[in-house]
Amino acid sequence: MEPDVPTPSRTPLYITLGTGALFAGALAYIGLADPHRPGFLAPPCPFKLLTGWDCPACGGLRMTHDLLHGDIAAAVADNVFLLVGLPLLASWILIRRRQHRTVMPTSAIVVVVVAVLSWTVVRNLPGFPLVPTLLDG
Repeated sequence: MEPDVPTPSRTPLYITLGTGALFAGALAYIGLADPHRPGFLAPPCPFKLLTGWDCPACGGLRMTHDLLHGDIAAAVADNVFLLVGLPLLASWILIRRRQHRTVMPTSAIVVVVVAVLSWTVVRNLPGFPLVPTLLDG
């Protein structure tokens, strides 16, 4: 009798393909529709609804739209924190994984939390120039 040999599961492949398809569809929608205009179909920010403040990610959809259209200056105005911070964080995680080290040690988590809280306060100060844009019409 032969021992039972486990067959590889296709579930991770389906999850990867499904996630990729959803991501591509979301990017296509953000690139084709304009989140700067009223009527863009996206859920409202719960943090902004509760506090009236822009959250650290407010303007992220607009920033993504601007990047897809090559408008770096508008992307900076919409959310420079995400524009710079996400690639830095992704690089940090990839480097740490390749080195087989803890991806997010406590000190890194503290830095991220302090940066997010600081950005939230600074971007909501009166007169701060980098605010998410919304076009009329």
